[in-house]
Amino acid sequence: MILCDSNEDEAQEFANLNTLYSWRVDGVLLAAAAVRGGQDSLLRRRFPIVLVDRIPPGFDGPAVITDNFKGAYEAARHLISLGHERLAIIVGRLEFSNAIDRLEGFRKAVQESGLLFRDEYLQHGNFQLESGYTCGLRLLDLPNPPTAIFSCSNKMTLGLMRAVNERGIRCPEQMSILGFDDFDWAANFSPRLTTVAQPTEKIGKQAIRMLLQEMQDFRTPAGNGKQRRVVLDTELRIRNSTAAPPHA
Repeated sequence: MILCDSNEDEAQEFANLNTLYSWRVDGVLLAAAAVRGGQDSLLRRRFPIVLVDRIPPGFDGPAVITDNFKGAYEAARHLISLGHERLAIIVGRLEFSNAIDRLEGFRKAVQESGLLFRDEYLQHGNFQLESGYTCGLRLLDLPNPPTAIFSCSNKMTLGLMRAVNERGIRCPEQMSILGFDDFDWAANFSPRLTTVAQPTEKIGKQAIRMLLQEMQDFRTPAGNGKQRRVVLDTELRIRNSTAAPPHA
């Protein structure tokens, strides 16, 4: 087993995939950083590949993802049920399916509740910590800042929490924070973070099973070309970082 980390760098991902192909590995699991390039190249070479977590536009190969739309929808509904009306979202790279689905799920819940989806409350990050920090500062420095922020990845949530702490804002008394992706110490963070958790172990197991099947299919002409998409449920884990807005 060989582990490669692109650190969200498209050129590094392309180099990693070319290296793996040259080493004649049997197959690849990929959490894509590149919108186009490496994964398309491997598919054209009829090479076993399964995507996890995110899907670039136009990719129709095998993949294992979570129900990002439903997860974000339930997150927004939770904040609305607490009485929040000024809801903001920090999204990831909208070239990928997971970022698009999380934005659309959040937007649908807000609109269904009759609330206004404000342009200034939509901030564009890139799944990295620093983008969560800068987007958080923009939201907190608005003349009429939101009372709740939904951050669409764990790294961006950490950056957001840094911005909140720097501004001296108390969470959840003055600002509710809800993240997407749970991580080992989220329950021990201060405050304990409310998150949308992905079934990471199930994703890994399902992706490996699918990759093994793809590897078998590529050895038999009759099995070539199978396209599958597995979507797993998320879980909203309510902890201490979300509460009623100050005016309530």
